[in-house]
Amino acid sequence: MITLHTWNTPNGRKISVALEEMGLPYTVRTVNIGQDEQFRPEFLAISPNNRIPAIVDEEGPGGQPISVFESGAILLYLAEKTGRFMPADLRARVPVLEWLMWQMGGFGPMPGQVHHFLMQPEGPARDYGLARYGKETRRLYGVLEKRLAGRDYVATEDEPSVADFAIIGWAWRHERHLVPFDDLPNVGAWYERMMARPGVRRGFEVALS
Repeated sequence: MITLHTWNTPNGRKISVALEEMGLPYTVRTVNIGQDEQFRPEFLAISPNNRIPAIVDEEGPGGQPISVFESGAILLYLAEKTGRFMPADLRARVPVLEWLMWQMGGFGPMPGQVHHFLMQPEGPARDYGLARYGKETRRLYGVLEKRLAGRDYVATEDEPSVADFAIIGWAWRHERHLVPFDDLPNVGAWYERMMARPGVRRGFEVALS
């Protein structure tokens, strides 16, 4: 059994989506980041960077428990564990790794800054932050739009990969990013395609807060 330590955030949703898609049994242990529960010693023992999500797999390698923190590392671990949503062939695997790292390095940190500045009091600092990070967020959506031209999924052909699960967690908040899909038809079609999957829907419906 896997225990998912998480909260209702884009990074948390990545993992609930992946677990549902992979059909792995799991339980949820919420970590209320609004009340600083991520700083509790028992959580820091499995996530020393005091960030959600983290998992504990009681049936890890060799049948021994293992904890994993950082959402990208969790996705790679789950793909390795199940042999799903990650191609076995190295050439086919490279795009999945590239687009997963693209999400981790940009399409997450940048829209996350938009979230932050939207919550600030009106004034020059807020305006500057929204202009700077909003521009970069829109650029990243544009990169995704070009990538999805003529494609059903971001990095693979016939089914999604862990890269899609990572990206959908953040695209889920596109309205909060101030990025409508009106001028992003490929992203919009991909988003609808992903959200129509039963496992993805369940991953977004599970109570995480």
